[in-house]
Amino acid sequence: MTTGVRRRMGVEERRQQLIGVALELFSHRSPDDVSIDEIAAAAGISRPLVYHYFPGKLSLYEAALRRAADELAGRFVEPKEGPLGARLLRVMGRFFAFVDDHGPGFSALMRGGPAAGSSRANAMIDEVRRAAYEQILAHLGVEEPPARLELVVRSWVSLAESTALIWLEGRRVPRAELELQLVHDFAALAAVSAAYDAEMAGILVRILADEPADGPFGELVGRLVALVPGDAVAGPRR
Repeated sequence: MTTGVRRRMGVEERRQQLIGVALELFSHRSPDDVSIDEIAAAAGISRPLVYHYFPGKLSLYEAALRRAADELAGRFVEPKEGPLGARLLRVMGRFFAFVDDHGPGFSALMRGGPAAGSSRANAMIDEVRRAAYEQILAHLGVEEPPARLELVVRSWVSLAESTALIWLEGRRVPRAELELQLVHDFAALAAVSAAYDAEMAGILVRILADEPADGPFGELVGRLVALVPGDAVAGPRR
């Protein structure tokens, strides 16, 4: 009969295991409520050994935050193929999948969690927002965005973040509907800005030229037209 022998992990391998264990626990409960003892037990090691790899809970949390931030930023990466509306919808699908799977951890990530006020935590959160912003600009094919476009994209990234945080409080809106609504929100923000600025109008026209009638942006137009009374569409009577 053979006896199984637990393989000894190297330093980096053990660190990565602990980060993974912590992230899994943070996905179900707020990091503030997860103790080092729980992390140690889930990893199958002793509490002192956790401190051998991480000086304290904050350093472990920041390492977990780093991994979560990198994964979340990666959710905004999308091949630049096909209409923009469909691309944004796929991005929102991956974004909300992360939010759904890592609810408490996502809330802690965006609000700072145990590292609230930490310059490193704030920098990582800003990196996620910056990555999302740059990805959207890349999809628009704009390297140096005009001021109004920058406002639109940054506002939309903030809207997606705040919407996700509110949604987690009760998940009262079906996730698929919310993903589509956020794509519509992007189009609406761009359209309002285009009404005030010729350069934004040109960008919007270029976007819409590639959009199919049955795509997300086409659906938004249909929904809005359905809301407008017939006599308003026909124009004012003389």
